[in-house]
Amino acid sequence: MKSIFEQLGGTYHEENGYLIPDLRLPKEEEKEIGIWGQRHLEYLKQYPKGRYINLLTSGRLNTYLADIDKQSQERQMQKLSLLILMQHPFHAILLWMFPL
Repeated sequence: MKSIFEQLGGTYHEENGYLIPDLRLPKEEEKEIGIWGQRHLEYLKQYPKGRYINLLTSGRLNTYLADIDKQSQERQMQKLSLLILMQHPFHAILLWMFPL
């Protein structure tokens, strides 16, 4: 009689007389993660470990970190634009006319 693991397509290998399940993480799309995504990864590893493990085992960690990095970059650009507007109104008009 097959175990539920085997019925779902799982396989085992033998080590020292014990059957060990062959476990693999799901394939995940490779995305470039910038500095803010890397910092958030370090935060996830230290504090809310359940969230980190959930994202890792579901194959969504890279996508999540790339999204965090993109949001952080967008916020930085908004802050930079506001700073330029406050300090150099003429430069702000140029930025509005010719966005980066």
